[in-house]
Amino acid sequence: MKETNSRSAVLGLQHLLAMYAGAVAVPLLIGTGLGFNEAQMTYLISIDIFMCGIATLLQLVVTRFFGIGLPVVLGCAIQAVSPLILIGTKSGISAIYGAIIAAGIFIVLIAGIFSKIKVLFPPLVTGTVITVIGLTLIPVAITKIGGGDAAAANFGDPTNLLLGFVTIALIIGVQVFGKGFIRSIAVLIGLIGGTILAALLGLVDLSAIAHAPVFHLPQPFYFGLPTFDLWSIVLMIIISIVSLVESTGVYFALGDITERPITGNDLKRGYRAEGLAVILGGIFNTFPYTGFSQNVGLVQLSGIKTRRPIFFSAIFLIVLGLFPKVGAIAQIIPEAVLGGGMLVMFGMVAVQGMRMLSKVDFMNDKNLLVIAVSIGFGLGFNMMPTLFSQMPETVQMFTGNGIVMSSLTAIVLNLFFNGLPKGTDEVTELSLQQ
Repeated sequence: MKETNSRSAVLGLQHLLAMYAGAVAVPLLIGTGLGFNEAQMTYLISIDIFMCGIATLLQLVVTRFFGIGLPVVLGCAIQAVSPLILIGTKSGISAIYGAIIAAGIFIVLIAGIFSKIKVLFPPLVTGTVITVIGLTLIPVAITKIGGGDAAAANFGDPTNLLLGFVTIALIIGVQVFGKGFIRSIAVLIGLIGGTILAALLGLVDLSAIAHAPVFHLPQPFYFGLPTFDLWSIVLMIIISIVSLVESTGVYFALGDITERPITGNDLKRGYRAEGLAVILGGIFNTFPYTGFSQNVGLVQLSGIKTRRPIFFSAIFLIVLGLFPKVGAIAQIIPEAVLGGGMLVMFGMVAVQGMRMLSKVDFMNDKNLLVIAVSIGFGLGFNMMPTLFSQMPETVQMFTGNGIVMSSLTAIVLNLFFNGLPKGTDEVTELSLQQ
């Protein structure tokens, strides 16, 4: 079928809808976790939408140094939620953006040698880490289904439970009975349906939209100048490397769909573009960006072979991000409805990790031990961070975060038991999982 501008625009809109729920989930989670007010949340969501468009453009436009040139859509990395809330709680908002900027610079600098570093992240490690990411975020979704505040007197109110479970039922229904593109936006449909039900029950507050300005421009350092805390930076670098590994799988999957071989130079430009997007995210006070795997299936479904539809997606995102009332729409979603959608999204993250682990040899007891201990540390330390309350605060910064503990444990134990792989292309192996 001939690729006209009108058809490309429609396909671009589909990609925007497919990634929208995942894109706004990160600022919603982090903003509420850090107690942002209505105006701050509106800015955060709007500028996140805007920067998703900018980050996507950085990958689409190929230069000598930046851009992989594949139909890839970039959005906020969900795995960064818990670490960023931890950094913000312990060291302040300024440390969040200092850590993001530093991590972005690190990615740009190591892009050329990441092919050597990546041997530390075989499917055994990445699958374990992504599984832990999904599992550690699920309690957040459950809390939201109950109303958002587990200490509140009305936590678990039957109305909230109704909204949460109706949202989940809608998502499941769309997945079971929907076809093609409709299935790819099941979470978005569930959130819309749940919000409509909440509105019929008189539980939707439109004040955030009313108070939001009609138009704004991105403002560097909206939340103040960044500060650079060493341990926060190390924490964010670890998360960024995990995101790079995930993006690598996205690149190879898209290369396979579009019948384009992915070279080492392509990967370097892709990594650098992702690092530059992370730096810009820190400057404009959003969050780290990574390739959105949910859009890979949509590329395959639509059969596109060029970047043109994704250019339209990026332009749409940039335009929408300039109008804060659009961003404020996400704030009217009741906590219980948001929790229902997030439960499915976070569950799918965990399943993606399990899918990666399916490539691991489970007949090898050493691999089982790596997974068992890493998941045990990841979930256990995350649920009981006070276990290390007698240790120095810098130690607690790591032990209190299940994702980081899982990552470090999986890397160290894998090296201890299995050593460095010989003659194995981890990038190719990772791409086969997608």
